[in-house]
Amino acid sequence: MIDEVATAIATGAAGNVIAYLLNNQADTLRTRVVAIFRHGTEERRAEALTALDHDRAALAERRESETAVAERWAGRFAAHLGTHPEARDAVEALAAGPTSRVIGAQHNHGSGVFVGGDNHGGITLTGPR
Repeated sequence: MIDEVATAIATGAAGNVIAYLLNNQADTLRTRVVAIFRHGTEERRAEALTALDHDRAALAERRESETAVAERWAGRFAAHLGTHPEARDAVEALAAGPTSRVIGAQHNHGSGVFVGGDNHGGITLTGPR
């Protein structure tokens, strides 16, 4: 029997499956699903990836609700954790959400409207007017 914490983790991971699919990040999600199901058989991995493709299309075409898809994935993750507790770290990582990374920084000087917040100072214009 799977414990309450593992059930919560499986449910959180399932919610993020929906988030990935709705944000057109199925390729990233496929990588994470493979990492989770690598502890199982090749057949289980293939089933999970096929289900992922089916659910992506079903959500895109509005054939199924987000709730129904999330419930299936929660059950799939919970069942997998029941037989492969060593997959817990990978499921927890998916439940925690996408990792973020800083790809740049922006520093604005002057006055006017800038993306990212308030700015203080003046602007000096040079050149022909």
